[in-house]
Amino acid sequence: MSIFAAAVARAKSGWTASELDLSGLADIDEVVDALRDTEPDADLAVLFVESDDEYLAILRLDEGEDLRVFGSDSAFAEESRIGSVLLGEVETPALGLDDLGSGDEDDKPAEPDADPVGDADLLGDLGVNAQRLLALCGMDGMLPSDVTAEICQRIGCGDEMEELREA
Repeated sequence: MSIFAAAVARAKSGWTASELDLSGLADIDEVVDALRDTEPDADLAVLFVESDDEYLAILRLDEGEDLRVFGSDSAFAEESRIGSVLLGEVETPALGLDDLGSGDEDDKPAEPDADPVGDADLLGDLGVNAQRLLALCGMDGMLPSDVTAEICQRIGCGDEMEELREA
């Protein structure tokens, strides 16, 4: 499986982005430590893990402590060691699209063929609510990298993520 893992962190000086190597990490605690180490003084760190143009996992760490996790599809945990590390302990399904009520037409995904898990509202206070996140993950033709780029633009670190990808 091809994995791209990028962390964005917000500190007083602004956003930074860095790539993480998750290959040697054995459990979620080691992933959290690696995320925390990207910018130790950050008030917020978000890890985007994209796998094979198919799966996306997002981990959010507030003040280096409060971990929240979202996965675009529970199958990632079953098909990949990294997916299992990231999503293996997530027990709650993400809000179903039917549970979200009506929203903008732009936020209506294609018929979902994925089973999102975790906290779909983990970026709600940053401008990407659960409905929008689930819609992005469910849109036909949207790759995990497209979803990451859209989210980063909305939360204010799009330029940093773009520079990281181009490096």
